Amino acid sequence: MEIAGYKPRVIDERLDMYLRTFGAVCVEGPKWCGKTWTSRKHSASEFLVASPAKNFQNRKLLEIDINAAFTGATPHLIDEWQEFPELWDATRAYVDESNEKGRYILTGSSTPKRKGVMHSGTGRIASLRMRPMTLWESGESEGLVSFRDLCENRLEGVVQGRTPELKDIAEWIVRGGWPESIGVPIKDAMSIPREYIKQVETNDIHRIDETRRDVHKVDLLLRSLARNEATTASLSTLCNDITEYDAESVDPDTVSSYLNALSRLFVIDNQKPFHANARSKVRVKQSEKRHLCDPSIAAALLKMTPGKVIGDIQFMGFLFESLVERDLAVYAECMGAELMHYQDYLNREVDAVVEMDDGEWVAIEIKLGAGQEDAAAKGLTDLRDALAAEKYGKPPKSLIVILGHSGAAYRRKDGVLVCPISQLRA
Repeated sequence: MEIAGYKPRVIDERLDMYLRTFGAVCVEGPKWCGKTWTSRKHSASEFLVASPAKNFQNRKLLEIDINAAFTGATPHLIDEWQEFPELWDATRAYVDESNEKGRYILTGSSTPKRKGVMHSGTGRIASLRMRPMTLWESGESEGLVSFRDLCENRLEGVVQGRTPELKDIAEWIVRGGWPESIGVPIKDAMSIPREYIKQVETNDIHRIDETRRDVHKVDLLLRSLARNEATTASLSTLCNDITEYDAESVDPDTVSSYLNALSRLFVIDNQKPFHANARSKVRVKQSEKRHLCDPSIAAALLKMTPGKVIGDIQFMGFLFESLVERDLAVYAECMGAELMHYQDYLNREVDAVVEMDDGEWVAIEIKLGAGQEDAAAKGLTDLRDALAAEKYGKPPKSLIVILGHSGAAYRRKDGVLVCPISQLRA
């Protein structure tokens, strides 16, 4: 469909590829990240399950005849399919009837419990994760440097762009990657993640599996996740935070169930641990790095304005890391790769790792200021040399430092590539 004012998304190319490969594609991710608009762009017709038109007529139609959802030219969009979970099995059945590729696009803002007769959809329905907009998609990044090139260890000469101020970066953090915030004054844009949180706490987390949860404890858990953004905080740390705020104990199993619900709503988007040896216990035993789906959610939960973000420069570093890793997750997936993090038993850490399907990997350090570049580069080269000496798995194909308050991209004498986030594109 032609959509006036549509801003291209990194996921567009991959969605086209999936439509050429599978009978149906499910585009899933957090609410308000642009799933419906992007899916409409790739569709010829649509059925909006949650449309309020004619007193929610579409939902009533589904209860009478589920086939009503599948009428239209292909690719045919079925938006918010999780509102009527039986649509998953019906889509699978329709795909089975034909060898035609790209028949349906499903969108979903949550993962319903797969119960009853629901099948996995393996081989028929491919899942594609969508996230809030990257800085390149929203226009804050000049996009002079390709992340794919950096991962291939390609960067010639010096690429010089504008240097963002700390105020710019703080505004990127609190504004977030929500399409609706583009062109909106920062004070108004900050209301979008705040409203998002309200919807999650009072509505979404209860509707996902029809389980009533303590709204106050949900809020405390989200605030704890915000405080521990971009760290490997343990479950016990989260429980202790809630107890400290609430002055009463909380069952770890309850917190785990809340975390599971938030994950199924795509509110949580954690980084898995990586090790150069594919069979290493590190992949199993080390913790995931905790992330909310967008740094603006963390800032909103802690009631942080751009001024407050700059006023706590240490925490701003964590929020900036979260901002960058949101973008890197999008760029990595468009290459068929995965964003992870490295942390071993010798306390060696790397902020981000991009692992390719062929086993090649890239090590990335993320720093807010250019003054931290040398220490970050040394940490990367020391790790590379240590792994080579230990003969433990493949060495990284590329070493990268991504900076905030900087404008130039270049290759250092030690081989480390340096790039500002304000110059990065997919």
